[in-house]
Amino acid sequence: MSDRPEAHLRHLQHRRPRPPPDRHRPRRLLQNDNAMNEEPKPPARIGQGMDYGEQSDVQQVHAAVQREKREPRVGAEPLSIWLIAIYGLAIFFGGAYLGRYSGNFSSGGLDPMGAPPPAKKAAGGPAGGEQAAELSPHDRGKKVFSANCQTCHQANGLGVPGQYPPLAGSEFTNGGSRRMGMIVLKGLQGPVKVKGQQFGSAVMQPWDKTLTDKQIADVMTYERSDWGNSASAVTPEQIAALRKELASHPESFTEHDILAAPDEDLPGGGGAPAGGAPPKPGEAAKPGAPPKPGESSKY
Repeated sequence: MSDRPEAHLRHLQHRRPRPPPDRHRPRRLLQNDNAMNEEPKPPARIGQGMDYGEQSDVQQVHAAVQREKREPRVGAEPLSIWLIAIYGLAIFFGGAYLGRYSGNFSSGGLDPMGAPPPAKKAAGGPAGGEQAAELSPHDRGKKVFSANCQTCHQANGLGVPGQYPPLAGSEFTNGGSRRMGMIVLKGLQGPVKVKGQQFGSAVMQPWDKTLTDKQIADVMTYERSDWGNSASAVTPEQIAALRKELASHPESFTEHDILAAPDEDLPGGGGAPAGGAPPKPGEAAKPGAPPKPGESSKY
């Protein structure tokens, strides 16, 4: 017979028998023994319990989020830059137009006809009648000045040093009415020297499209007879003739243009002082002497 069974018997004799479980053995060691005897389990699934397709890569998760586009909503579209530019230009030109033609939002500056104030009742006339007491050109001009010119030249006519030239004692105000009429009708730009002082930071706007001939004549008459000035009065007919003469001049004048013009009164004036008072209520105006043969009338 083969000696294989004998070798197997010898192996069993030398094998150490397994001791029985000890009841007094520590619990931790028993647990380790149980763990060793348990069958191995398959590894848990990587990334188990995560969203977005059970992905564990953070970049892949965020890449999926970035691929999602925001749902469009009606009415949430941004305005076009061209539309904003058009609105801005409209507001700019609207403000410039109001500043140029608003007449300072005053009744005197917005009245195109320059109508006199309503007639006032006056007692003491013949047979108890009523007589309209109209304002003089000086008083009408003061109202036009207060509504349009007082902001720059001030109520006392002294202007603002370094910015707006004075009218009181000015050589342009007390000189001939031609130069002053050119400045009022077409405006003045650039530096100008008045009473030995240099002014150049402000520009006077033209008033030919804002004020009527009567309003310009009245305000010039007021400025040439107030604050100690004593120049001649100006009539609407003189301003109308000067307006036609300057119709082909589109831009404002400079100091050089004004000084190049003759320092003389406009034709058609009588050269009388401008501060004449209107007749008192109940008194008739005294008739003037008729013109001599060969002489034209004052107006």
